[in-house]
Amino acid sequence: MANIKIGTRVSPLALWQAEWVKAQLIAKHPGLTVELVGIQTQGDKILDVALAKVGGKGLFVKEIENALLDKSVDIAVHSMKDVPTALPDGLFIAAICEREDPRDAFVARNVKSFNELPQGAVVGTSSLRRQTQILSRRPDLKIISLRGNVGTRLKKMEEKGMDAIILAAAGLIRMKQESFITEHMSVTDSLPAVAQGAVGVEARIGDKRVLDLIGFLDHAKTRIAVETERAFLTHLEGGCQVPIAGHATVDGKSVTMEGLVGALDGSVIHRKAKTGLVGKHEELGIALAEELLQGGAGAILKEAYGQ
Repeated sequence: MANIKIGTRVSPLALWQAEWVKAQLIAKHPGLTVELVGIQTQGDKILDVALAKVGGKGLFVKEIENALLDKSVDIAVHSMKDVPTALPDGLFIAAICEREDPRDAFVARNVKSFNELPQGAVVGTSSLRRQTQILSRRPDLKIISLRGNVGTRLKKMEEKGMDAIILAAAGLIRMKQESFITEHMSVTDSLPAVAQGAVGVEARIGDKRVLDLIGFLDHAKTRIAVETERAFLTHLEGGCQVPIAGHATVDGKSVTMEGLVGALDGSVIHRKAKTGLVGKHEELGIALAEELLQGGAGAILKEAYGQ
């Protein structure tokens, strides 16, 4: 059986995701040899600066995509949340695996829920999307920028005496660190990032040998939801510099998408939901984005991109 090389970031979570894909491939194709190729990305090197300041697009995928293009790897495994909506010529997302819990996780030291945080409590997060939604509910809270892998963030919470941090639940679940979760934040309280909890497999267009091997990994329901969310994000021209959230759910032949654009300080939030049909789901994402833009989100985005 032919060999297949997987390009991946070297963070513990990225390696877990790549190992999971490797295990699925070997289970499906006994005798297949699968090799992981760890690649350090720009986003892994710059850890002391907020992603919004570095310019977030492609920070965690570019070097891996280059390896795909020069054929040093056959596929790349990414958190779909990190993948820009525009891909390099010749590459596409060949499979989107079944989604893990898309919600945000509230991890605290001394309280049992977000609502119990004392006045002026310090909360760590690297996400402008989370910051906006937190401050909209609790303008008294102090937000500290927090980056690094799951373990690093948990450690920093203790070292820097933060009252709480907010992370993606999916990462904690995959890393078997679910016990740290104080509270799963509802989608109403903290609308997730576009594609949060979904893992994608990127490949070369027309690479039949590889595509035949990995096709089974594609999860139809997750793909529809993620495609809807990414169409929404593309229409907003969204990057890491702007608080944008988007989450779609699929029920039979219908898709419901909820989207949000907010001011950094949480003072203004534009949020809407819309339902459409599978097959026209990308149009649904675009239509929802357009409604938000017309309803006032356009002014927030203009100001954010102007900065």
